[in-house]
Amino acid sequence: MNGPAKPTPSTHPSERDLIYDWNVGESAPERPPRRVQVVDETLRDGLQSPSVADPPIVEKIRALHYQARIGVHGNDIGLPGAGPRAKEAALALAKEIAGQKLAIEPYCAARTLKADIDPIIDISQKAGLRIEAATFIGSSPIRQYAEDWDLDRMLRHTEEAVTYSTKNGVPVMYVTEDTTRARPEILRKLYTTAIQCGARRVCVSDTVGHAIPEGAARVIRFMREVVDGTGEKVGVDWHGHRDRDLGVANALAALMAGADRVHGTILGIGERVGNAPLDLILINLKLLGWLDSDLTALPEYCELVSRACRVPLPYNYPALGRDAFRTATGVHAAAVIKARKKGDAWLADRVYSSVPADWLGLKQRIDVGPMCGESNVIFWLVEHGEEPDPKLVEHLFKLAKQRETVFEDAELTKVVGEFKKAQAKAARVG
Repeated sequence: MNGPAKPTPSTHPSERDLIYDWNVGESAPERPPRRVQVVDETLRDGLQSPSVADPPIVEKIRALHYQARIGVHGNDIGLPGAGPRAKEAALALAKEIAGQKLAIEPYCAARTLKADIDPIIDISQKAGLRIEAATFIGSSPIRQYAEDWDLDRMLRHTEEAVTYSTKNGVPVMYVTEDTTRARPEILRKLYTTAIQCGARRVCVSDTVGHAIPEGAARVIRFMREVVDGTGEKVGVDWHGHRDRDLGVANALAALMAGADRVHGTILGIGERVGNAPLDLILINLKLLGWLDSDLTALPEYCELVSRACRVPLPYNYPALGRDAFRTATGVHAAAVIKARKKGDAWLADRVYSSVPADWLGLKQRIDVGPMCGESNVIFWLVEHGEEPDPKLVEHLFKLAKQRETVFEDAELTKVVGEFKKAQAKAARVG
């Protein structure tokens, strides 16, 4: 990764003068009604993808520390009822959180079954750490039909699981799967029962990525009404997937509608096409001014997940892909270069970017290729400590126009070296 751009004194007009924001008009954006928090599901739900690798524990522990650095509030440390490997990893993560006093609230996923809750009780006791049990059950008519479940059975499982957890000192986040396709009267009965039995957090799940932003907002408003109707102080979470590629938009809509926390995974990994991408949720929350996390460690965290889970990071992935802050187009590059010549890092970082690269510890990059202008060539030479001799600039510019792709740095360095040798030889002969 490139290092952060060096700050320079700001001499530009105010941001309001330079950027007219149609997202908010003349007034500041309305903030969510509650404190915004984010939850990282990378190490549990993210690993349910059939195309990702389950990383070794040492890599999962490294991920925990990155989560703490970027301001994650909650973390799903696994589904220990899935087997010995899952339980071993969850215990190691719980001990790391407790031992290092990481500011992360952990929970473990569990079906509404005693067999899934017992490992959480055991881990909590061994680690000396408060661990929430995220007990889940399907709720939509299509799931009920496929599973041959009736409401009485679902309510019985809910009551037994929540009561058993709380009696054993394990707090409960009650989760319904496929909430965004479930009937309101069923949801009201399920969640009310869970809260009456002791659940102090509930989670609305868009399990198959069905919701659009208005649907996400509508179900969260409904859930707040159900929760408030119990008279108990209960948190509301939103857990979204990206089957319709609306994961980030739905998370923002859920927060505006009254959700306390939103869930996501790094790089959006997860079952089918994945979960809402947590990295992009965080970036958007910071851009909106709803969260003020230090995101300079986010690229390193994404690289860790990409490598450890064997998930390639697309070159055009927003903000974090190889091309996110990279241009080889003459007009675009010229604007960035002119901004830099003003000695203004803020301006150069925003004139052709809505996401400031320096927020992520990165900087704008200008390449040389078939769409470039001579300014690209001059800029590259100066950046790499080379004198922008007009003949050299002309030579590189002509070569660039004949290519199908941009030059890699090593290629340009070689060409420059060959040109200088040829020039020196010609001078000696002359």
